Amino acid sequence: MSTNIAVLFVFFISFISLFVFRKIAKKTGLVDKPNDRKHHTGQIPLVGGISVFFTMMLTLLLAPELLLAPQLYAGCAFILVAIGVIDDRYDISFKFRLVVQAIISLLMIMLGERSLHNLGYLMGSEALQIPEVASYVLTVVAVIGAINAFNMVDGIDGLLGGLASVTFGGLGILFYLHGMHSFATFCALLVTAMLPYIMLNLGFPFGKRFKVFMGDAGSIFIGFTVIWLLIVASQGERATAIRPVTALWLIALPLMDMVCIMIRRIRKGQSPFKPDREHLHHICQRVGLSSHMSLLVICAAASMMAAIGIWSELAKVNENIMFFAFLATFTLYFIVMNNIWRITAFLRRDFKFNKSI
Repeated sequence: MSTNIAVLFVFFISFISLFVFRKIAKKTGLVDKPNDRKHHTGQIPLVGGISVFFTMMLTLLLAPELLLAPQLYAGCAFILVAIGVIDDRYDISFKFRLVVQAIISLLMIMLGERSLHNLGYLMGSEALQIPEVASYVLTVVAVIGAINAFNMVDGIDGLLGGLASVTFGGLGILFYLHGMHSFATFCALLVTAMLPYIMLNLGFPFGKRFKVFMGDAGSIFIGFTVIWLLIVASQGERATAIRPVTALWLIALPLMDMVCIMIRRIRKGQSPFKPDREHLHHICQRVGLSSHMSLLVICAAASMMAAIGIWSELAKVNENIMFFAFLATFTLYFIVMNNIWRITAFLRRDFKFNKSI
């Protein structure tokens, strides 16, 4: 099957499956209802993730050569998506979800030999090789972190799909440039599978009547797929598509937002997993940006950071320079987010002062 035909096939299957699953969702109660934290109108089917998952599993069934260990990937993803669907329907404990995510991480390590054991040349001329047990712990933390980073950004229309497209698009480019064409194709098909969801989520072309949400099942699937591909791209024994530090730039914004919000919650004496309205997309709207403008600004910032990662990879910028540049970027982000209301108040006062002149 040629790439063009595969793209058309994936788009068509994803688009059709959305309408099939949304009917099932309405009959089974798999819908998102408005509450104090969720301000949408009406009951919205939580089927975007199910559609993307179904489409990609069908794609792997027809073309298993697109991934290494496709059966293991599909099995792990199925368990996570199933837990996500149950959570979307019945709202299960976050502790149970974390335990399942940790178990899936261990399965990935034990059965697929997928682990973060090489952190690259972050501190100088020697690569940081992680001892076996420590690499298992680091991998579990990375998997749980990636899953929850993408879960937490799913707060306004189009944002999860947009940020995931940035990450998969950047990964696909680097896979392609390093001759790993099957992985590049998989990334391209993932973005294609998400397009129908993004369209309906934003109300195009049928308006709000056919609106759908991704749901926890979708954000979990996307986060797991991101970390699976990042490990494949950076931890190969022979050929790799990226250096480990580049992975940080490809998921920079979801990662920084998650860490910042968790730190703020802990400082308030709250659980780091307690839902609230303090994420970047919420802050953008509270400072006056519309939902669509917030989407544009956040995706543009994520694209810029991913582009920096791609450029540094192609230019072979020293890994320690890119690592400390990332830490500096995160520090700046943290400072700005923790002082956003002071900054906003200052800008508003300054604006009024200049306007009076």
